[in-house]
Amino acid sequence: MGFYKYVRDAWKQPKKNLGVLWRERLILWRKEPAIIRIDRPTRIDRARSLGYKAKDGYLVVRTRLKRGGRKRERPLKKGRRSKRATIRKVVGKSYRWVAEERVNRKYRNCEVLGSYEVGKDGRYYWFEIILEIGLN
Repeated sequence: MGFYKYVRDAWKQPKKNLGVLWRERLILWRKEPAIIRIDRPTRIDRARSLGYKAKDGYLVVRTRLKRGGRKRERPLKKGRRSKRATIRKVVGKSYRWVAEERVNRKYRNCEVLGSYEVGKDGRYYWFEIILEIGLN
């Protein structure tokens, strides 16, 4: 088996296979901003399969999303207007899709090649998004 196969197998059960490293990473990631550019991918096998290359023009961004029922938050305004106070569920989009949209909004000159999940705990999901700088 090649190197990437071992990496892929380790990521199938990260809590078990990565152990203490896994917990330490999540603790550090919670303290970071919601969208942060990183030097290299955490899951090199997955990044390579999505088109990442270790050269200029490719970015890796890690983003954090809140988990839960994905309801809209109630507006924190004093007056009452029922039309604007709807908190229906926002479904129809996966967490991954939402993560890609948020990163794409921040890095407008880049094109999203793909993304993958790198962690989750009781409160957050973390995704890494592979971006390519558009040279148009």
